[in-house]
Order: sequence, then C-alpha cells, then structure tokens
Amino acid sequence: MNLQSFGAAQTVTGSMHLLTLGGRQLLVDCGLFQGGDDLEARNREAFSFEPAGLDAVLLTHAHLDHVGRLPLLVKRGFRGAVYCTAPTAALAETVLLDSARLQVEGYRHDLRRARRQGVPDEQVPPPLYEEEDVHRALALLRPVLTFGETTVVAGVRVTPQRAGHILGSAYLVLDTPDGRLIMSGDLGNRESGLQLDFTPPPPADAIVLESTYANRTHRAWPDTLAEFSAALRASVRQGGKILIPSFAIERTQTILHTLKELMDSGEVPRLPVFLDSPMAARATHEYFEFGDELVPPVRDALQAGEDPFRPGTLHVVNTSAESQRINRYDGPAIILAGNGMMTGGRIQHHLKHHLWKPGTSLIIVSYQSPSSLGGRIVGGADTVRILGEEVAVRAQVHTIGGFSAHADQDDLLAFLEAAGQPHVWLVHGENEVMAEFLPVLAARGLKGDIVPDRQAVDLRGAGFPNGTPPGFHIETRDRAAQTAGGE
Repeated sequence: MNLQSFGAAQTVTGSMHLLTLGGRQLLVDCGLFQGGDDLEARNREAFSFEPAGLDAVLLTHAHLDHVGRLPLLVKRGFRGAVYCTAPTAALAETVLLDSARLQVEGYRHDLRRARRQGVPDEQVPPPLYEEEDVHRALALLRPVLTFGETTVVAGVRVTPQRAGHILGSAYLVLDTPDGRLIMSGDLGNRESGLQLDFTPPPPADAIVLESTYANRTHRAWPDTLAEFSAALRASVRQGGKILIPSFAIERTQTILHTLKELMDSGEVPRLPVFLDSPMAARATHEYFEFGDELVPPVRDALQAGEDPFRPGTLHVVNTSAESQRINRYDGPAIILAGNGMMTGGRIQHHLKHHLWKPGTSLIIVSYQSPSSLGGRIVGGADTVRILGEEVAVRAQVHTIGGFSAHADQDDLLAFLEAAGQPHVWLVHGENEVMAEFLPVLAARGLKGDIVPDRQAVDLRGAGFPNGTPPGFHIETRDRAAQTAGGE
C-alpha cells in the first residue's frame, strides 16, 4: 500500500496522490497548483507517472486545487473513469470551464504584450488546456459515489463519507487486502455556517490527513459573526468601497447568507452588494439541488422556496463592462469577487482601483498563501504589484478567521479520535504547521509522519525519522498566536 504525492505534499495546493494497491494504480484528486510563480510553474511539469497506466481517478471534491489538472491528465493520455459524488461532478463542470476560459484569456493577454515587446509568439507559454479538453475530461466523470455506500473501483472497495468541506465533498474509505486506508480530502470546519459536520470515520489502519490548520483553532461561529459585523460597520464609516475577495464555491455562498442575515436583522446597514463572479453565481444554483447537505436553517429555507443566498440589495454582475462600471459607483458598496487569494479574477481590477484609497476596506475571509497577492497584503506590504502596476496598500485590512471551510486542530483531533489508532500521514499543509502538529499527535499516542514531496512511502511503515523531514526546526507558538488571524 504505497503512496506518492505529486501535489499537496509539504504545501497546501495542487492535491494529487497516487496510490499503488496490489498492482492497481488509483489517483486521488488531480488539482492545480495555486499561489506564487514557483508553485504555479509545477502545473506545466510532466506527470511523474504514465496517465494511461492509471486504473481510475477518485475525486474528493470540486475545488480547483483538487480537480484543476484533470483536463491536462486526459490531454496527456488518461482514458479511464473518474469517480466522484453527483454534486462534485456538477461543480467540477463550472470550475473547469472557468479555469479553461481564464487560461485562454491570460494567454491572449500575454501574447499581445509579448508582441508589443517584440518577443516571439513561441516564447509565450500556451494555456494548459482549453474548453474542448475540459469537455473530454467531463465525459469521463462517473458521479456514482454516494455517502455511506460502497463502490468497487479497480478491485478496491471505496466508501465515501461526508467531509463537510463544500457541497459534495467526501473523504474516502478504501478497504484493501493490506488494510483500511482513509484519504481525508479536505475536512470541514464543524462550526461552518453552511455545511453539515463531517461524518465520524470508522477505525482505520492509516489516514492520509489534510493539515491546513493543524496548528490552530478557529474562532467560534458567534464570535466570527460579531467580528464580521463589526468590520462591516467600521467599513461603512470609512465611506469607501468594501472589497471581499472570495472563493466561488462555499465561501461566497456563506458570505452571501451571512450578509442577508445581518442586513435583515439590522445589525449592518443595507448597502449595495455586488456579486462580481459569474462562476460563483452559477455555482450557487447547485446549492438549490443539493441542499440536503446544508445546515438546517439553510436547508429549510431552500425547501420552503426561499433564497437564503440573496441579500435584498444584491446585484449579480455578469459582464466585464458591468464589472468596470462598479468602480465608478458613488458611495459605499460591498464588492464580492473572485478569487479568494487575489491571484487572479475580477478582484484584482477592484484592488487596482481602490486598494490605494484610505477610505477602502479590504475584508479577508479566505486562506492566503504567503506567496500570493493576498498573502503579501496580509503580511504588511506597503505596495503590491497588480496587473503590471505598483499599487500602494492604504486600505483598512480586516482578517476574519472563522469563515474557514477547513478543519482546525480540534476538528482534526475529533476526526482521528473516531478512527482508532491509525498511522497518520500529513498532507495539504505548510511544513511548519505539520511539524507543530506531530507532537500533538504523539501526545495522543498516534504515530504521525509528513508525506514527502514526490517520494514513495509505504503507508504501513515509517517515513522520516521522528516524523520530521530533514532540515525542519519545530517551533511552538502560544495559543493566542495560534488562534489569531488565518482563514
């Protein structure tokens, strides 16, 4: 029972895990690297395995960093089946078509700029894939995985269970001749304002566990609502635009629902809300079809024919021309736009127009990779480069931690407690975060290791000595530091 991770190993993005089980090869997730240039350059590397040799692909959920290289896998030879839940299949279509569109638009923009500079066309990197590649990948989707029901995939018994991260998200229980393995995918925050909690797992021999927030705890949901409400009221007093970068799936729906509740209750003024993300608008429609995965108040509202994601002042922005007009809107307004880490999308245009104004408020509700534009802003940069220009950071920046869709340390420990005494293999986390989590596991009698990048490991054996890759220095932080900030 061997594992090689070609993404989300010692980083939080690009999830791709190759399992070799009794001669069978299963790929769990096939995500795009997102973040700085060094990370994104990995998207263009050749796969370290033969795509045509895979028996099947299993998807845990439809976030881009878990499905974004699937069209590339097909383009390079994979022709097998891709197994997932029905909501994941529906959202993957939206996510992948949007990804292809952005890549083609980015290529055309880079090509025009290169030609103005006299650079030969062949030196401009082409898109990773285009729309026709996406359609070929979508044709391979098999949305047959159902929570709690077992499906045999390439001779392996696969049982998905609710992960509570986004719509359709699952962790995968794999029963093999070598034992029971759980691939966690991304687990949800048990205090989510939108998703039901993850289902406790069965006892397992090994767990490949995400660890995005393994060294901290999120703020309690009531405290998060109070913090968000206070940030909005303070922002209104500033008198400028209120920018909220947000991921199109789960985070946008949570923010829209929260804004509706706060405005309906009178806790924050009714001011215009511009949803400047066509992808988020399309994704929201899937929540009406699969509302049984949501917390009771939201689910009941949907069943009653209400729209829990529509504040009374909501304007859905569809075209680029409409998006540009928002920046000329006079007076305070909330602009909710993608993407969450500000590495692309329409939020960059709004930042370019407003980040340098002292009256602007930037409310950050998502994880920010340190190397991303959002990470540099959170890190206190005086200026940042946006769309080819240096822009001063004069806006008021608010970071709201409790909106995270990821499990925190307490959530992860609760998940592991139900699984008996598994060997825990950590993925989808920054090195320092995972290193801090290892002693926490050891204190509970659990063996933990950090999955190395691209190196094969036997999931039943030991990895690095003492669970820590060479060159790491484990540093501890006080509880206040652990709970402050973050997603």
